[in-house]
Amino acid sequence: MAKVSSQDLGTEPIGKLLIRQAVPASIGILVMSLNILVDTIFVGNWIGPTAIAAINVVLPVSFFIAALGMAIGTGGSSIISRALGADNRKKALTVFGNQITLTLLLTVSLVVLGLYFVDSIIPAFGGKGAIFEPAKIYYVIVLYGIPFLALCMMGNTVIRAEGKPKFAMYAMMIPSVGNLVLDYIFIKVFDFGMHGAAWATTGSYVLCLAFIIWFFFSKNSELHVTECFYRLKLPIVKEIGSLGFVTLSRQAIVSVTYLLMNNILFDLGGETSVTAYAIVGRMLMFALFPVYGITQGFLPIAGFNYGAEKYKRVRETIMTAIKFGIGLAAIVFVFLMLFPEAITSLFTQDTEVLKETPPAMRWVFAATPIIGIQLIGAAYFQAIGKATPALLLTLLRQGLFFIPLIFILPSFYGELGVWMAFPISDVLATMVTTYFLHREVKLNLLPKEVV
Repeated sequence: MAKVSSQDLGTEPIGKLLIRQAVPASIGILVMSLNILVDTIFVGNWIGPTAIAAINVVLPVSFFIAALGMAIGTGGSSIISRALGADNRKKALTVFGNQITLTLLLTVSLVVLGLYFVDSIIPAFGGKGAIFEPAKIYYVIVLYGIPFLALCMMGNTVIRAEGKPKFAMYAMMIPSVGNLVLDYIFIKVFDFGMHGAAWATTGSYVLCLAFIIWFFFSKNSELHVTECFYRLKLPIVKEIGSLGFVTLSRQAIVSVTYLLMNNILFDLGGETSVTAYAIVGRMLMFALFPVYGITQGFLPIAGFNYGAEKYKRVRETIMTAIKFGIGLAAIVFVFLMLFPEAITSLFTQDTEVLKETPPAMRWVFAATPIIGIQLIGAAYFQAIGKATPALLLTLLRQGLFFIPLIFILPSFYGELGVWMAFPISDVLATMVTTYFLHREVKLNLLPKEVV
């Protein structure tokens, strides 16, 4: 394998560079999403449809805590990309060391709290009736592994900030493949039920962290952190926190959305509607993997070139990423509009779920072709270190539009109103994001053209 340097982010042609960054990211997200998808299929067929709903209840809690690692990783990686672009390696090392310390302190503390309040948290997120017991089993075991997952999420973003997308891809693939193998052993072979599904998930996080640790101690990484860099420095913590808060806020809104959706749908349609949402939610994670890959590939390129003051390359990166995102999202849209029934049948043979899920899926993905604009627009501000607009654009879709709509529309359209809220909020958020991104490029990138 040829030696890859972070400096390549500032010299290679944008199209080629974005593909090189985005393809491994997309593959990693695809494998991770397939893991979630197949895991749900295994659970639905080997344990039952109630188990799918139980896992869907637990995910927002566990992912919110783990998202601290992603938030710290994304916020810190924005700084690292710009520091490497400005050839300030000491700052990059200091940021990385502080990321590790922050991730461990915060996630372990929240896991302890999460375990202490388990009996209150699960019902609050929709784990009621027959869903409660399997959800509790899964929740307790998975929470043990959340600090490992948080460190993996943090480390993965740093690997990508170094310009090493293939290793970031491997870091995402290892736990996914490991989880599927452990799922088969624990659920199918040993018949451990929900216990098996939970331990398979936790075990996969440990495997991932082992790889992350190996990478940063190997010659492949440019960031070899020594003890002095682990000590927290207030200016660095503030900078990481301001940018990472964008990612954390996004995940917090996602968790709140799951809480509201599970409860609203349970009241409107019972366990069947919650299961339908769980299936649609898995497809939201899985089907858009190429668009998320473009976004992940975009971040280090935009951040590095902004730090190096190569503003023409920044503009080119924005436009290229948006074009790729729209094209890939359009392909996903066509596939989901044509085959929702076949997709649903992979998860369960329950008659009611098979009836309710396909029309819901069509509504949820109705505005998919334009979603790349919103993702790239919000990611741009995060990449260049502008935390406030990044935060506002990130929270725009779900916080400002989606959550109010899921309360308003059901009053007129019943359960259909919940599904209608998805495309309406996508369209509104994309319109606002387009305005602010265009304004930012016009005001702050064009005048800075370097001849």
